[in-house]
Amino acid sequence: MQVPLYVWILTLVGILGLLAFDFFFHVRKAHSPKLKESATWSAIYVGLALLFGLGVLMFGGTTMGTEYFAGYVTEKALSVDNLFVFLIIMSSFRVPRADQQKVLLFGIVFSLIARTGFIFLGAALINSFAWVFYIFGLILLITAGNLLKPDSHEEESEGFVVRLARKLLPASEHYDGDKLFTVENGKRVLTPMLLVMVAIGGTDILFALDSIPAIFGLTQNVFVVFTATAFSLMGLRQLFFLIDELLDRLIYLSYGLAAILGFIGVKLILHALHENNLPFINDGQHVNVLEISTGLSLIIIIGVLVITVLASIYSPKGKAKNMVSRAKRHATDYVDLNYETDIAEREAIFNKMVHEEQELRKLPEKYKRLIRNQTEFMDLIKQAHAEHDEALHREGRA
Repeated sequence: MQVPLYVWILTLVGILGLLAFDFFFHVRKAHSPKLKESATWSAIYVGLALLFGLGVLMFGGTTMGTEYFAGYVTEKALSVDNLFVFLIIMSSFRVPRADQQKVLLFGIVFSLIARTGFIFLGAALINSFAWVFYIFGLILLITAGNLLKPDSHEEESEGFVVRLARKLLPASEHYDGDKLFTVENGKRVLTPMLLVMVAIGGTDILFALDSIPAIFGLTQNVFVVFTATAFSLMGLRQLFFLIDELLDRLIYLSYGLAAILGFIGVKLILHALHENNLPFINDGQHVNVLEISTGLSLIIIIGVLVITVLASIYSPKGKAKNMVSRAKRHATDYVDLNYETDIAEREAIFNKMVHEEQELRKLPEKYKRLIRNQTEFMDLIKQAHAEHDEALHREGRA
């Protein structure tokens, strides 16, 4: 279905308006969002995406509507997976929590720009060269294989983009609010805030190389590809703060995404065979193969995600791993004075860490082995306790 120009314009204006609203009313003034704020706005953005999908279904027809929802669910799942990497990057650069919103919004905007470029490039290639479906299918199969590697979201691994940013863009060791440049020893230098944005932006480009072939495996309608991708990114900032302490709990998410990407990769290759014009395959003639409908694809994608999430939530190993990661993160946050200086907020962080310590002591021995570098972990916990005692002592003297 050909989408009228005015629909494109209205859609673009709406998306840009949402981004502008997010910046001026939520991100411009640095603060740590509360659970209620994150939950409310996450629900609003998901609701807007679903309403838009109903509009596509009503005015574009069943096929177009089903393609939108299949694309949206797939891209949203991939976006949640990307949050793991964002969390690692921001932990690596020790981004103050109050400024993490700005970093995430930058990542969303940059991701939208990068993916839009890949979308139109992909559409042009598909229209000119049917064999591109083979390439897209192969990319997804390789990505699915990489996701099956153990510890694919390991915190100790900064990743190529982060290491490159640190090497090529040396900067001050200290943040200056949310400024990108600061003056140190009389010289104008970069701040870690600029470095983390470069790292996030570079990572977004790598993400686009996986996500765009995935959605083109479900639909070749450029309007559906663009809107499903855009709405999957909307509300990602709020979602991060809503589930950041549950991310480590989703221990089987990578396996679920590997299954989904592998499935879409096979679907793309089957479609490529059906549209085949390569002379060395069946003499350049199309191959009679089974083609998987978008409706069936949507059912399989949702089914895999539901099973993956439920298996992760009820897994004892998932609970234990999440507890270890949260204790380490809260201890790190507490000892980092750049993170949060408000005593009430630091008290809340410390109390969470203490609760997790108590729960860790109750774990069976086999789950305690999930703690990597136990000596380093215990030293970090002790440092947090020491700094908390000192902070309370200072407050008592004030």
